[in-house]
Amino acid sequence: MAEGNVPTKDELKKRLTPLQFEVTQRAGTERAFSGAYHDTKDPGVYHCIVCDEALFSSDSKYDSGSGWPSFYEAMDPAKVTVKEDRSHGMVRTEALCANCGAHLGHVFPDGPQPTGDRFCMNSASLDLKPNDDD
Repeated sequence: MAEGNVPTKDELKKRLTPLQFEVTQRAGTERAFSGAYHDTKDPGVYHCIVCDEALFSSDSKYDSGSGWPSFYEAMDPAKVTVKEDRSHGMVRTEALCANCGAHLGHVFPDGPQPTGDRFCMNSASLDLKPNDDD
């Protein structure tokens, strides 16, 4: 999908699973340890499930113990937008795909070096593509 070319909600309802739609379009969250990528160690690039934007490299993925795929940085900081999220009685930093606005997960300041960040993402918002397919 070309940059900036974002599918309509109706198109997404047809293409995405109900969980993928709930997570990316309604800021839902999959259950901890239930997502396809929480313990995946395969090399590759994680793309936005909605618009196919390349977001995270497996090189920055680590086991945070949280039950969600975690990365210490985005491949390109301009491809992931962050904003304050005050839902559910908490103050968190929400991570969104900068291209299409899909909810990806949240960012926490308790990650490893070199950044100290933990991009705690939902597997349902991502599509892992092997390195040789980029």
